[in-house]
Amino acid sequence: MLNVLEKNLFFVKEHVGMFKAANNFDILAPETGQIIMECREEKLGFITKLLRFSDYKRMTPFDITVRDTDGNQAVRVKRGISIFRSKVSVFDENDEMIGMFQQKLLSFGGKFAVQDCDGNEVCMLKGKWTGWDFRFVDGDHEFAHVSKKWSGLGKELFTTADNYILEINPDVPTDNPIRQLIVAAVMCIDMVLKE
Repeated sequence: MLNVLEKNLFFVKEHVGMFKAANNFDILAPETGQIIMECREEKLGFITKLLRFSDYKRMTPFDITVRDTDGNQAVRVKRGISIFRSKVSVFDENDEMIGMFQQKLLSFGGKFAVQDCDGNEVCMLKGKWTGWDFRFVDGDHEFAHVSKKWSGLGKELFTTADNYILEINPDVPTDNPIRQLIVAAVMCIDMVLKE
């Protein structure tokens, strides 16, 4: 696992632009505003590009690679065509599957089961349909929180609706693959639930 994933606070900023089909994000250190990871959708087919400008955008496949600033893969997030609910695969720096997300059917606000590579539930990603407030929980234990609201030093970075903060609980061990799953899930929140 890359050292950059040992951090507990990440600022996620989506690239904005008219007529953009690809989903691209920068992940910054909120304390400094410095880019620490880049998320790029590099393998986008022609038909998928066309469908991204239609009502079928939420159903299109995606394959996003998250890399550190040296170009090393931290995590890769991949989904095929989605009709009713999404099933997203997550791969580590060696392109080995480490887990997946299964969207819950008929959930208000969005809910994903975060699973390891054997399909065992690690935690649940739960959200509020009224806005950007998502939590990674297992019973009463919270692993991480994703929100548009943060009162720290990165507050001034919030300029559009596509920026948010990810805060991982310091209790989550730095070598635990759940950190990679959490970072990957943040991309899924935006692309599956908020597009």
